[in-house]
Amino acid sequence: MSSATQSVFQSLLSIASDKGSAFLVLVDPDKVTPQGVPKIVEMCAEAGVDAFLVGGSLTFSSRLDELLQSMKRASRVPVVLFPGNACQVAPGADAILFISLLTSRNAEFLIGEQVKAAPLIRQWSLEVIPTAYLLVEAGPLTSVQFVTQCLPIPRGKNDLAVAHALAGKYLGMKLIYLEAGSGAAQPVPHTMVEDVCSATSLPVIVGGGVRTAGQAGKLARAGASFVVVGSVVEEGGDVSLLKEISSAVHFMKR
Repeated sequence: MSSATQSVFQSLLSIASDKGSAFLVLVDPDKVTPQGVPKIVEMCAEAGVDAFLVGGSLTFSSRLDELLQSMKRASRVPVVLFPGNACQVAPGADAILFISLLTSRNAEFLIGEQVKAAPLIRQWSLEVIPTAYLLVEAGPLTSVQFVTQCLPIPRGKNDLAVAHALAGKYLGMKLIYLEAGSGAAQPVPHTMVEDVCSATSLPVIVGGGVRTAGQAGKLARAGASFVVVGSVVEEGGDVSLLKEISSAVHFMKR
């Protein structure tokens, strides 16, 4: 299949296969204005970022549509919605992570918000990437943990992470998202990534708490198909650091 006819998800999987892992940047609509998008996109392009995720745990901003339009005008890489709830579904993105929070026992985040979002996704013909979302313990309480009232998987309990990831696979999910939470004190353990990748053979995306090239490289080499950073961009946008992280994630790039 040519790149022109590949889905966004297939295209990103191809990048991950070619480079070792793909490098994604999370843009929070509450922390980035549409006017600030060109600078961020330029910086990320220089660093070799492969795609953007857009979303957050709450999203108080009413400018999500405007932000997406600004990103699409400025960016040459895919822009993928990463919604915390149905209110964060909007037209204009290239695809959407259709997330079910499998580590929660709150039906609203397992299926309730998804039912609300589904008609909008159909109306706007968004490419859907069914995603099993697993929250992992990462130190102090994070926004996603507080909002969802989800009990995260303990850091040392790889078997629990594998069980939840397998449940996602058997439910038909195409992607496993291991999440420490935005601004987390530490990222998901690389041994947990290894075990989940080995058990499920599904692509795994890892985010939260990734602030150094060393952390990102460990996650990529552990088998993560996608490594996500967010705070690194929000906290001043150090291009040199982004390049270092990109190089660590793209460990197979020639």
